Amino acid sequence: MRDNLTGIRVVIADGNPAVRDTLRALLGSLPGIDVVAEAGTGPEAVQAAITTRPDVLIMDLRMPDLDGVAATVELTRAAPAIGVLVLSMHENDAAIMSAMLAGARGYVVKGASPDELSHAIQTVWASGAVFGPGAARRMLTYFTPAALSPREREVLDLIAVGLPSATIAARLGLATRTVADHMTAISAKLRDARAGGSVR
Repeated sequence: MRDNLTGIRVVIADGNPAVRDTLRALLGSLPGIDVVAEAGTGPEAVQAAITTRPDVLIMDLRMPDLDGVAATVELTRAAPAIGVLVLSMHENDAAIMSAMLAGARGYVVKGASPDELSHAIQTVWASGAVFGPGAARRMLTYFTPAALSPREREVLDLIAVGLPSATIAARLGLATRTVADHMTAISAKLRDARAGGSVR
């Protein structure tokens, strides 16, 4: 993982100008995060990311012309080094899983606190994964029993019931960073399975 959490370059992609304004103001107040471009449609998001090469692209799922899932697929093919963090009002399992299968590294619900959003951006920038109980529940149905290590499945089971990372770490006798590493490994296996066509 990368370890310098300063100067993270971010593109905001949301079809609502008011939401973009709010996000820009919020991110501008957070140390070490620089908004380098904005986009109002799916194609604009892909183009802005390819042109400016940000570290993280914050993507809404409901984008005009090309929805956030399709735009994420295009972007991860064209510029896989850019981390996509979905920020959406949708909290249903299907929407979360669609985003993760498309290649997003993280999923945050609109209305998250500034600290939660900052942590998610930093985690995605550092090649980590951010996902909550909904995504974990879906992942449990997608992976075959042999696809995950016993420890990864333990972590995923506990995320699925809504336990935070610190609680999972304490319950399993792990460091919080180790739990985060397991989350990243699970997300990577999901992307590998998707790319290989072996996801059920």
